[in-house]
Amino acid sequence: MLDQPKIYVAGHQGMVGSAIVRSLLRQGQTHLVTRTHRELDLCDQAAVRAFFEAERPEQVYLAAAKVGGIHANNTYPAEFIYQNLMVQCNVIHQAWCAGVKRLLFLGSSCIYPKAVPQPMSESALLTGPLEPTNEPYAIAKIAGIKMCESYNRQYGVDYRSVMPTNLYGPGDNYHPENSHVIPALIRRFHEAKTHNAPSVTIWGSGSPKREFLYVDDMAAASVFVMNLPKATHEAQTQPMQSQINVGYGSDVTIAELAQAVGRAVGFSGRIEFDSSKPDGTPRKLMDSSRLNALGWHAHIDLARGLSLAYQDFLQHYQAVIAGSDPQSLDAGSSPA
Repeated sequence: MLDQPKIYVAGHQGMVGSAIVRSLLRQGQTHLVTRTHRELDLCDQAAVRAFFEAERPEQVYLAAAKVGGIHANNTYPAEFIYQNLMVQCNVIHQAWCAGVKRLLFLGSSCIYPKAVPQPMSESALLTGPLEPTNEPYAIAKIAGIKMCESYNRQYGVDYRSVMPTNLYGPGDNYHPENSHVIPALIRRFHEAKTHNAPSVTIWGSGSPKREFLYVDDMAAASVFVMNLPKATHEAQTQPMQSQINVGYGSDVTIAELAQAVGRAVGFSGRIEFDSSKPDGTPRKLMDSSRLNALGWHAHIDLARGLSLAYQDFLQHYQAVIAGSDPQSLDAGSSPA
């Protein structure tokens, strides 16, 4: 333990944070520090200051965030921008005050403009208007990137940012109104199978394309980027454009996704599409060439990832149907 860095994972109970903990443990890292939201309110500046003064971690993974789907973002915009800004400001600043030299901030693909060439490259940041439904969340995440860059420039620390595509997997939120597309489909197909429903209807035409990354791949990429030598990281980034995209590398149509979820769940009925409902953005694909050039690639394909995600859903199904608190401070992906 004396040879290992002391690592604080903020948001360790969320989907991404828990995956980062799993990844670190698999690599033999045991000197980990965590706090639940009840033990440490990251919106409380004095509490965060006291935590860092007492624990003095050497590395910080900032995976704590208030997240949700389109419905939640539209319903609670003030909470999304306030809580995310407060968490980021408190953790990043107090990390610097406590002498933390290396920190990894986790953002979201929604930082990029709504109308942006595909695939979305890091250079697209701040080149156009954001998607209105999740603009408050996106603004907070952009501020987090710029805060890390500013502390690097002024104080000489090494604070990095990674931007994941749409994530799914163990620890996801299956709330019927506040979940993302994959957990929502898993729940709907499972309940349709359980009730012997003849069909499942999906909103839209099924033609929009989306990219999905299994959360343990995202965690592995996060640890990979955190541990890159500083010179290697700086060679692939710029001081004021330092974020690194993390994606699977290819996308699927919503129709293809629905069919894949149906197979993973074992639903044998019809899959129908309601074209009277909106499709949303035609395509969202990350350009992950910067990360690939550094030597990292995703390993878990969609079929395997969906199978693992469904196993996790079944293990927690009773808790899922009882309903989870959609207002919790968690960690995960942005709306699809």
